[in-house]
Amino acid sequence: MSPLIILATLVIIFVIFGVMEKRKHNRSLSSIPIRIHINGTRGKSSVTRLVAAGLRAGGIPTIAKTTGSAARMIWEDGSETPVERFGPPSIREQISVVNKAAERGAKALVVECMALQPDYQFFTEHRFVRSTHGVITNVRADHLDVMGPTELHVAAALSNSIPRNSKCYTTEERNVKPLRWVARKLGTELCVVPVSDQDREDAGRFSYIEHPENIAIALSICEDIGIDRSTALSGMLESTPDIGALKIWEIHFFDNRLYFVNALAANDPESTLLAVERAKTAVSSEIRTIVLFNNRGDRLSRAKQFGDFLATDLNADHNVLIGDVTKAVEDEAIRAGLPAMKITNLGQARPPEIFEKVLDLVDETALVVAIGNLGGLGGSVAAYFQHRGKPLGSGISGPRSHN
Repeated sequence: MSPLIILATLVIIFVIFGVMEKRKHNRSLSSIPIRIHINGTRGKSSVTRLVAAGLRAGGIPTIAKTTGSAARMIWEDGSETPVERFGPPSIREQISVVNKAAERGAKALVVECMALQPDYQFFTEHRFVRSTHGVITNVRADHLDVMGPTELHVAAALSNSIPRNSKCYTTEERNVKPLRWVARKLGTELCVVPVSDQDREDAGRFSYIEHPENIAIALSICEDIGIDRSTALSGMLESTPDIGALKIWEIHFFDNRLYFVNALAANDPESTLLAVERAKTAVSSEIRTIVLFNNRGDRLSRAKQFGDFLATDLNADHNVLIGDVTKAVEDEAIRAGLPAMKITNLGQARPPEIFEKVLDLVDETALVVAIGNLGGLGGSVAAYFQHRGKPLGSGISGPRSHN
């Protein structure tokens, strides 16, 4: 058999396989009446979990998939397993997720968008998910190398996941114009969800620091589907948080008491500032705050970005720098006006040494917030602190007494 005939045969087989796969996928989509695709800069994993929990509480067989800090499949009973991969992450895995949900008879599927490239975001929504409810949690200045250079460009990129002839939910207000324009073009209703005082009050009932914006979006979707607020919220309160969720760990060490918060998953300055502010509110607005900033060597552009941020926005009592190229972060922070006496540069020190140095900076009580990036030293240092404390329970949104 000639090479040309072999090639032609392979092409025909490939085309037939593609047609069969597409038909199967379309049948799977048709069998799942509620499909929710969640995109945005921050909060995607949390909103995915909250929406799925609310739907389950309302009696709807729901399967969810998160991508965030650790990709998970969340099943109809709320149990979860890691996403199985036999290579690097690919948006094509959303096809198998849809098929798996259809095979199990799920009536709702909630998936976190796993694409960064604008074209891939479009393809994921309009080919793989075709959602009945879309979500763009917010628009922040992150992944500017892919979606930037400005927040408006990020908004335009994220709008690629807005569904056609459906509904799309967001709490974004500052950069909402590109979202409105695309939604109108697609015949979709853009629902800008306000955050109410009730949402803020309910946030204090979670066993971790949950953002009121995430709760507002999740409840709005559940209510649109026909699940009352009380029922949906009860399911959300009982759900398992994402591994990257903000939790407060209380650490007692001799006469010192530390409250440790791992905010390493908040990669952009705006999300990081919000995480630090909510951590301070949860513990005490008057508490001494120590920031533990981890920098990755492959994120050199962030040395300047976060150096400025430490100096001009964060206003911590002390800043401990760890990880790679920390001298660049230190130089930038000092240039931006941060006093050198408020900086301790530990670079690639080991977690026990970092822990001991932080203790030296504590005067009886302090809030220690780890920010920057989970990569490199970040994850191991956070684990070291957490293993020496215990997580605080529910009701952590109110100020705490230190008497």
